[in-house]
Amino acid sequence: MAVIAMGAVASMAAAQATGGGTTPASPAASPALSSLQPSAVKDPFPPTDPRFFTAKSPTTETVNGFLRSIWGYDPNRIWRVAAIQATQAPGVSKVTIFVAEKSADAKVQTSSFFVTPDGKHAIAGDGIVSFGAKPFEDNRKLLEQRADGPYRGSASKVLELVEFSDLQCPHCKEAQGTMDQLAKDYPNARIVYQSYPLSEIHPFAFKAAAYGDCIAKQKASAFFPYVQAVFDTQGGLTPEDGDQTLKNAVTKAGADPTAVDACAATQATKDAVMNSVKLGTDVGVDQTPLLAVNGHLLPLTQIPYETLKQMINFELSEESAK
Repeated sequence: MAVIAMGAVASMAAAQATGGGTTPASPAASPALSSLQPSAVKDPFPPTDPRFFTAKSPTTETVNGFLRSIWGYDPNRIWRVAAIQATQAPGVSKVTIFVAEKSADAKVQTSSFFVTPDGKHAIAGDGIVSFGAKPFEDNRKLLEQRADGPYRGSASKVLELVEFSDLQCPHCKEAQGTMDQLAKDYPNARIVYQSYPLSEIHPFAFKAAAYGDCIAKQKASAFFPYVQAVFDTQGGLTPEDGDQTLKNAVTKAGADPTAVDACAATQATKDAVMNSVKLGTDVGVDQTPLLAVNGHLLPLTQIPYETLKQMINFELSEESAK
């Protein structure tokens, strides 16, 4: 999933375009490339060959929209759609792109991915991501409707950052500094916490999430202090000390551990946690921690903070342009 979402072109399956036999679509340069000034940087890409545009879909415009959605945050990245080809698999198209940095001595890489017959997904290597001119729009709408976890910041959803997290996940603990900094840097963002306990590998994750759901309902102001208290004592989530560790976190957050424990045992609370997991599954969460920036899923601990800010700022600029 992170291959295309992160823009790591080098990790895509590199391939040169091959010929085809049907009426070609019309190739076009990407918006990023067309913005180059002739006197500044020479076009580094080989010319496109109409013979390599044999698939009826997707269109070059759709591919450019997709690439802009995932790469538009980077002003130094340029690309050109080199081929959109039909394959032996009915309805599956192969898209090949040239990509480079915006510099006088740019080195051109050639990479490819496949688009499914319904035009809604792209496959690169072992990753599958949403595809389309606006690939994150469906996820965004789903999260706007169903991301009902505790939140901090603005009630507005113009910029909605939804964190999918597991309280027993070491990487989720690591990501909290990033989330706190985002809250400071983007006070107008709505930052939502959604539980996504990986119970198969973290035996106390579900109970920790259930406690969190109860705290949010009983004393909303105690939720984020509870989350921080659990992360601070995460090493205590062992078979011997796990229950007491969670109760201590509840107490530190200023809530009643007896009431929270009773609430967490109810079917309604268990259902609430499972609904949060279901939401994550529906939008494509397959690891934690993940951050959805207006529907765009990003692996929190794999992105430098300044790059993450670039992505968020790009999303804000896109919103302003609407």
